[in-house]
Amino acid sequence: MPRKFPLVIGHRGAPGYRPEHSRSSYELALAMGVDAVEPDIVATKDGVLVVRHENEISATTDVANHSEFADRKTTKRIDGQPLTGWFTEDFTWDELATLRVRERVPALRTSSASFDGAQGVLRLTDVLDLVRAGSAEHGREIGVVLEIKHATYFESIGLDLVPLIVRDLKKAGWAEGELPLVIEAFESTVLAQLRAHGIAASYIYLIEASGRPYDQLVAHGRQAATYKATVTPHGLDGLVGKVDGISVNKRMLLAKGNTIVDDAHARGLKVFTWTARPENAFLSAEFRGDGGKPAFGDYESEWAVIARTGVDGVFVDHPDLGVAFFRG
Repeated sequence: MPRKFPLVIGHRGAPGYRPEHSRSSYELALAMGVDAVEPDIVATKDGVLVVRHENEISATTDVANHSEFADRKTTKRIDGQPLTGWFTEDFTWDELATLRVRERVPALRTSSASFDGAQGVLRLTDVLDLVRAGSAEHGREIGVVLEIKHATYFESIGLDLVPLIVRDLKKAGWAEGELPLVIEAFESTVLAQLRAHGIAASYIYLIEASGRPYDQLVAHGRQAATYKATVTPHGLDGLVGKVDGISVNKRMLLAKGNTIVDDAHARGLKVFTWTARPENAFLSAEFRGDGGKPAFGDYESEWAVIARTGVDGVFVDHPDLGVAFFRG
């Protein structure tokens, strides 16, 4: 029986080599052979969807160096947690376009940090156009795995992400199923809303290793189901017909004796996992090697455990390593 290879998804492009969500990060991921790339989206105050890991941007842009924005630094509660910094929803797109992107973990990824300040922030439409052009350039169909960040929070401040996503997907020609599109979120509410709008995509429910989804916590308080309960057989039963699959923290697949992938597959659900990274800082303890946090450990042994589960997709920060390993 032929081996089934998982999709290799460039997590925010190729952030092992370039600052995440930068143009060069995405272009490098496409050139390295990924099946898809994953942009995270948040919103500006004037309703432009931009590609950032979080709406707080001090770690991924040079905003702190812009004296004209010094008074925008503030503390907010995002998904119930206090956070201090600069937030996309306090800027217009024209203002954000003056910023330059930076490596988020420069102590670990010094080579990537050498590209700090070279590129600007991208909009969702920029990434969609970039992937379409990259598919033509590289002669293969490349998909987008679109992650929606903090939908409940944004809606609470009057920035409903759903119509903005629908607008941009239609504008860029990604709404009708012409190109491979996956939409994912840690909140099931926004997935259901987009599905109701008829956006042609696979819908994937992101699962943390602990805690509860913020949308469900707002709606049901401590009665909300935990993420862990969601991946039990009973919890998976409740997802059938609502989403097409789940995407779990890799720690859940590395836990001995887990049957998450088999249980999901038995119900017709796909399983993705995040994030396969080679550095010691991100590996499980038994796979770490010498050289400190930035050094590569025995990542291949960790990734082999993940591959043996039969997972359908893997998010990677180093697309060349991911393609070589998971398709090898």
